[in-house]
Amino acid sequence: MKRNKNHSDSVFTSMASKEKRYEALVHALHKDLYRYAYWLVNDRQVAEDLVQETFLRAWKALDSLQDERAAKSWLITILRRENARRFERKQFDLVDIDDHNVADVQGTTNEQNAEQRWMRAQIGKLAEEYREPLMLQVIWGFSGEEIAKLLELNRNTVMTRLFRARNMLKENVENDVKEARSN
Repeated sequence: MKRNKNHSDSVFTSMASKEKRYEALVHALHKDLYRYAYWLVNDRQVAEDLVQETFLRAWKALDSLQDERAAKSWLITILRRENARRFERKQFDLVDIDDHNVADVQGTTNEQNAEQRWMRAQIGKLAEEYREPLMLQVIWGFSGEEIAKLLELNRNTVMTRLFRARNMLKENVENDVKEARSN
């Protein structure tokens, strides 16, 4: 009887430890994951759903996370895969993004919102192969090596894509500025 009690105590201690790790993970990275999800899908509700699904999968696989320092990369990988699953499960109707307003981010001025929408449009013009590594570097601060692991690419490929993405973005911005001045 005493042995069962010790075993039960051990299980409860282990569960409490797992729960604390999970709560710390959610608390530390929820906002960053949401921000990244929103960049991917440009829809608040879908971004929230992706983050919830990501954390659900993270809870189920939390014991596989050996290095807490790798948590951010691990969660982004889960989020990216979950986003890909959305398209495997369901075909979405395509709409022209120009026909819809992007929701304003709380706490920013109209001028900041306009600049953010404009910059987002510039980044949106980039092909996904250039856009995604750029977002991972700029928004998340990942290194080329980390991005290579996340995207399952060669590091040199990532560095080339980042270089090209910055150059294309610079060119797009310069062209838009020139066009705006001429009008």
